[in-house]
Amino acid sequence: MSLIKELIEDMEKDSKIVKSFIPKDSLPDSIFSPKGDSYVIKEEIREKLLQITNEFLDFIGIDFFVHDIVLTGSLSNYNWSEYSDVDLHILIDMDEFDGGKVDSIIYHQIVKEFFDSKKVIWNTTTDIKIKDFEVELYIQDIDEEHVSTGVYSILNNEWVVEPKKLDSPFELDEKKILEKSEEYAKQIDLMVKTEKSGDDNSDEVDELKMKIKKFRQCGLEKGGEYSYENLTFKLLRRNGYIEKLMNIKKTARDKKLSLPQ
Repeated sequence: MSLIKELIEDMEKDSKIVKSFIPKDSLPDSIFSPKGDSYVIKEEIREKLLQITNEFLDFIGIDFFVHDIVLTGSLSNYNWSEYSDVDLHILIDMDEFDGGKVDSIIYHQIVKEFFDSKKVIWNTTTDIKIKDFEVELYIQDIDEEHVSTGVYSILNNEWVVEPKKLDSPFELDEKKILEKSEEYAKQIDLMVKTEKSGDDNSDEVDELKMKIKKFRQCGLEKGGEYSYENLTFKLLRRNGYIEKLMNIKKTARDKKLSLPQ
């Protein structure tokens, strides 16, 4: 494939992803059923998500009280698309593991790191899909704030936070999102070349990761899920550039810690 053709295909792919951010008129009918003026999750979906959760809890291998199991993210909102994941969050009380001691911050972090590690191993070694949507599991502390505007309790079979349609027509600034995404993509591609040349650019990678994180957070605080900053981040994640950025640091670390022949 020629470079020009590849660039055109990448541009078309990015444009398709950006257009998927336009809110829908209804929730996904493969996951939810209409009920009056609201929606309820389909029973076969609910049963399967409970089954998946039980398997994941067995995989973790320790006992703890589950306060709730919730479906969150775009799939439980009007901004769902073919790129959405089944974001399944298991709510627990992290303080349960240390008796709620006020001086146990480090212990609390260790517990969180344990669950995060288990989550990563599970999500990277399984390929579970619900109606073609990939399933991602996450252990969430009950004190962690919900940032999604759509949260459905799988345990209680009801909305915790019911999504609402936008009050005004949604204006998608595709050009602005694509331009900002391209700006970050060029920086990441340059870092890939630098890393391949043998130079250690770990600090630059960390700086860019933090810059993108702050950029997205600013958008979420200012304009919510539909802010152009958050949509730019989602484009970078869906077209593979966030993963590419993470892999640069991993490759550099592996080279640094390895001893050649």
